[in-house]
Amino acid sequence: RRYFIKKVTGCLAALGGLSLLQRSSLALATGAEEATILDSLSGKEALIKKTYRPPNFETPTNYFDTAFTPNNLFFVRYHHSAIPEIRSSDWRLRIGGDAVRTPSEFSLEQLRKGFKSVEIAALCLCSGNNRSLFQPHVPGIQWGSGAMGNARWRGVRLKDVLTEAGIDKSALEVSLDGADSGLIKTTPDFIKSLPLAKALDENTLIAFEMNGEPLPHWNGFPARLVIPGWTATYWMKHLTAVNVLSKPFEGFWMKTAYRIPTNHFPQGLFRSQETTTNMPITEIVVNSLITNLIDGQTIPAAKSIEIRGVAWDGGDGIQRMEISTDGGKSWHEAALKEDYGRFSWRQWCYGFKPKHRGKCQIMARATSRSGISQPFEAIPNPSGYHYNAVQKITIQLV
Repeated sequence: RRYFIKKVTGCLAALGGLSLLQRSSLALATGAEEATILDSLSGKEALIKKTYRPPNFETPTNYFDTAFTPNNLFFVRYHHSAIPEIRSSDWRLRIGGDAVRTPSEFSLEQLRKGFKSVEIAALCLCSGNNRSLFQPHVPGIQWGSGAMGNARWRGVRLKDVLTEAGIDKSALEVSLDGADSGLIKTTPDFIKSLPLAKALDENTLIAFEMNGEPLPHWNGFPARLVIPGWTATYWMKHLTAVNVLSKPFEGFWMKTAYRIPTNHFPQGLFRSQETTTNMPITEIVVNSLITNLIDGQTIPAAKSIEIRGVAWDGGDGIQRMEISTDGGKSWHEAALKEDYGRFSWRQWCYGFKPKHRGKCQIMARATSRSGISQPFEAIPNPSGYHYNAVQKITIQLV
């Protein structure tokens, strides 16, 4: 914490001519972070601490060697430090906005009993996952590969709740707000919006269970949004308000933050928030990760080696996983394991017998059902989003 405070204080001191909002926003953008160490939050096992306030912790990647990420090992991502503990009996969800016909309020019990329950397997992935791999480095928390997790989410469809309240024909977007807040009043509230079509998608949920248990506090208890196929910036934790809007939402976290250059990535449509130069980040891009080996690991050459990992995309599903054990000279198809649905990551494995001792470069490349494969070089962008270059690790065979 002392290191974090020292970095932020030094940054703000050098920016005395800016407004408090500008300074706080820029301090966040500089990527001020604590040393990467293992630490734990209440209810969590030891995770990789990136910042303490707000709490940002990533999952060690060896824990991804399973179909679903245990709740006590699931990554934690916040923009604000004031995160209230909410009793489920006190929680209420408010439905409003200028394009809703009947402003409404629901308790958790009313949602459970009044609407059809749905479960979906889906990857929750931070937009900045793998940011630390960009060269040169870009501003922001320097996430490794652990700002993600795969889970079974259970809740009710946002579509059903909004339909109950009534949607006016003028509706364009749906804004989402949670209970967390900044420590100072001038900090912009973390509010996101969705295009109406995505809010009404049958897979968009108000979730209150995760892997068969109530949501952990650090993952959104008592209820959060689940937007399968889109990055986790829209997966609002501790959800308290949903507003149906007739005009584009103008908040900081839509108009300024979480934006990427226009036409650089295959993306879901969000026309009302697009400009000629940039657009909101939306869909997850195709990617993969080796989960049981690490760069620099020493392995006996006399043994057969199994390479395992996971692959994912924004919802088309994974069609093919390829592995190279000779630095990309030749490629071999890996076996895909059970398919839990198009929004879940897909486990894979590949076995080979080394033919020599020394260094061995292993590469992993996923291809989606839409025919899109991981690139060999990630697409540069100012915020370091969507890093999905083919993974390369080198092991030492002895």
